[in-house]
Amino acid sequence: MIAVTLLGAITHQTLAAWASVEARPPSFFGRFRSVPSALFANAVVALYVVTTLLGGIIYLYFRVDVRPELERAGHWHVLGFFDLKEHFAAIGLALLPAYWVCWRRPFDDEPAQTRTALTSILAFIVWWGFLSGHVANNIMGFGS
Repeated sequence: MIAVTLLGAITHQTLAAWASVEARPPSFFGRFRSVPSALFANAVVALYVVTTLLGGIIYLYFRVDVRPELERAGHWHVLGFFDLKEHFAAIGLALLPAYWVCWRRPFDDEPAQTRTALTSILAFIVWWGFLSGHVANNIMGFGS
């Protein structure tokens, strides 16, 4: 549930960051921009840290019980995607301080490219983790 909340928050913030400044409130992207995106920064940082910690706890189960089964079944591409998930999650943790500083007090006169880039990278990492985790979980029916 925490990961899904993180997914929603970072997706909303990313779409708002990419939306045109001229987007009007009645439009789809205009509604995204009407919510101050900076309000999501603290929630995204907290949710990312908690999700990563909880993922680290269940990682032991994956490493001991699930990974050997995937190796025996020859699902090397899934294991590769999952290994990338681990690396991306670590990169995301390293980016969180810069992300938080950029969103802490965004000024109107500063360029938004850094905020948009960091938010987009974090969104990619969160979506990659979500999708690769689901594929690894569902490929052999683990947890059912």
